[in-house]
Amino acid sequence: MQRTDTVQALLFDTFGTVVDWRSGVTREAALFLVRHGSETDPTAFADAWRSRYQPAMDEVRSGRRPFVSLDVLHRESLAAILPDFGLSPDRITAAELDALNLAWHRLDSWPDSLEGLQRLKARFIIASMSNANVRLIVDMARHAGLRWDAVLGAEVAQAYKPSPATYLRAIEFLDLRPQEICMVAAHNYDLAAARECGMQTAFVYRTTEYGPQQTTDLQPSQDWDFAASDLVDLATQLGA
Repeated sequence: MQRTDTVQALLFDTFGTVVDWRSGVTREAALFLVRHGSETDPTAFADAWRSRYQPAMDEVRSGRRPFVSLDVLHRESLAAILPDFGLSPDRITAAELDALNLAWHRLDSWPDSLEGLQRLKARFIIASMSNANVRLIVDMARHAGLRWDAVLGAEVAQAYKPSPATYLRAIEFLDLRPQEICMVAAHNYDLAAARECGMQTAFVYRTTEYGPQQTTDLQPSQDWDFAASDLVDLATQLGA
């Protein structure tokens, strides 16, 4: 059931929902691999790097390690996958790996994101709600032209989604009732956690986030408040 009249703010997942992480990381991985004489498929490299995203955050969610930023987790994951592609971490300088790690700071938005966000920003507060750290989101916003009103999410809450603390902290910062905030994501688990915290929910179809053979998040898993083909469609549904 749509409740457009109560929405005052929109919180956006970023990786996969607003920006195309796979293409951006593949692009920079390709240059890195060529420099090191590797014939590895850069898309496979990007996918392997991303595959460690959730397991790395699980170490923090479980309490097995204290909170560290996503930049730290990405950097550790990068070093961990190098041997899988015939690359020795000992033969690559830390500075070069640090530079490649910044690929996540330079991701491009999906074609509809800028128009959709611009329209939504004219009517609502819009903020990132990402597992990325603040500096990563700021750099990404500057690169891709994303004009957030606020940067919220994991580093602000010192907890990774879908931990309830992440959403509850964002609600607190916005000084709104949970039902006045709509979580926007291409991932059902993210929306389920937001709904548990009392927020409205909007599913955005990103059926090629993981490439043409994607098998997850192809459809809404629940009756979310909104389901949109892209952010322009969401803006239209919300009257923006």
